[in-house]
Amino acid sequence: MADRIQREPEFATALLDEAIAVFLNGEPDVARLVLRDLVNATIGFEGLAAATGRPSKSLHRMLSAKGNPTMDNLTLIFGVLRQELGVEIQVQTVACA
Repeated sequence: MADRIQREPEFATALLDEAIAVFLNGEPDVARLVLRDLVNATIGFEGLAAATGRPSKSLHRMLSAKGNPTMDNLTLIFGVLRQELGVEIQVQTVACA
């Protein structure tokens, strides 16, 4: 996955979009794993730790399958990845069919 992200930056953006979508649609466990893969393939956990002021080990735990990050920590992680990828996050709701 890291190789593909390096070759195709739009793939990294798609992964961030997917993490946000599944999180907001009630699948936080999937969102954490997607975020973990995205962090590993981009900024790395040491870089994320430096950017958030949180210990690397804590970030690893937060983004593990059984992690439980706070909303504040998720906001920090999304913000760092947004900056790293150079994208803006916009959320849109649509009516259910």
